Amino acid sequence: YLHFEVVPDKLPDALKQVIARFPPHSLQFEVGVQSFDPAIQQRISRRQDNEKTRENLRWLRRHSNAYLHADLIFGLPGDTLENFARSFDALVGLQPHEIQLGILKRLRGAPLNRHNAAYGMRYNPQPPYNLLCSDSISFETMQRVNRFARYWDIYANSGRFSKVMPYLLGDAPFRRFMAFSEFLYETTGQTWKLSLQRQFRLLAVFLQRGEVAHEAMQALQADYACAGLRQPFAHLTAEVHRPARPGRANKRQRQTLAR
Repeated sequence: YLHFEVVPDKLPDALKQVIARFPPHSLQFEVGVQSFDPAIQQRISRRQDNEKTRENLRWLRRHSNAYLHADLIFGLPGDTLENFARSFDALVGLQPHEIQLGILKRLRGAPLNRHNAAYGMRYNPQPPYNLLCSDSISFETMQRVNRFARYWDIYANSGRFSKVMPYLLGDAPFRRFMAFSEFLYETTGQTWKLSLQRQFRLLAVFLQRGEVAHEAMQALQADYACAGLRQPFAHLTAEVHRPARPGRANKRQRQTLAR
């Protein structure tokens, strides 16, 4: 099983011919997209042909057996929630197998640090030195995206909800998954230690509120059958609420910002 990092807009024809020969479950590509915003790309000195990136990702999905792990970074200088949502929706539309949502971190000596003062970028002084806020991203927004990223790993990247995911995301993936993320946190108050049974149950409750509830629940039932859980699918329909509570990390980071 071979794992490579690839530049998303560099995929020459000679390399395509080799990639196409690999059988399933033998090749994985880590594709560093980071952002589709040209202004941000220029600001961080990243040269990326966005149209070529889209073309290459489409080719890899249609003509290769490579497993695609693409990444986006939230919090780059000048980024906003709305801007990040556009990049996210664009990447979801290209259908990589996984999308890793990273939060910008401060690396000592990195060229990005030259933007810290101009864009009001404040970082956690403790590892992993993650961005806490900027002049265009509030601390509260940063926490929302942190939770979004965690829940995305649980539901989208796990592969356990592949049949129902199109119904959950619809034609507005970021907006709709953010609504689900906020429902999860309001209901459970946690982003960890959600059992697989509870994951299905929470999603069932959320989907029943939507306009395509019947079709979505059929897809969820198919995912549930693949998961091999013992309790019957009908058990998922009961709704349980638990008040949300801020985590310890949030409190510590709030104290950092108050200094």
